[in-house]
Amino acid sequence: MRCTVIDKEGAVSFIVEGDALPALVKACAASPGSVMGLLDSLAPYYGSLRERVLNGLAIFDERNVPGRYAAVHAAFGFCAPHEQPPFRIVNDETREMSLQPVKAGAVIFNLRARRIVQLQNSYWDITRSGRGRVFDGERFTERRFSYRLPKEWALVP
Repeated sequence: MRCTVIDKEGAVSFIVEGDALPALVKACAASPGSVMGLLDSLAPYYGSLRERVLNGLAIFDERNVPGRYAAVHAAFGFCAPHEQPPFRIVNDETREMSLQPVKAGAVIFNLRARRIVQLQNSYWDITRSGRGRVFDGERFTERRFSYRLPKEWALVP
């Protein structure tokens, strides 16, 4: 599933397993102000995702410089959609790719507007409150968590 996160600095897009959605919504319930804040809030509930996204963005930053995005464009042509690395939205091509569903769908987490937009989601309907299981980076544990989105958060089907 594709997740795109928008904050005041810009936006990033990355691929996640569908079962990460409850943890992502739990992280939104903490009302993070940035992608880093979202990833930090997510880490206790979905183990390896924070590092995977941050490592992918570090590679993106290393291989792409402002105005020269041939590396990310090449990755779009080379990688299967579910294998695409995390990327920053920097131009029309990356913006278009950030809206393309992968397998179970595409969800936008707009931290600035406090809105979750389910462009396409055939995995799990995001609701204002719910529960999930903690994933330690290798497997699901017996630990569970619950979340409740604050009222200022909007859910768009």
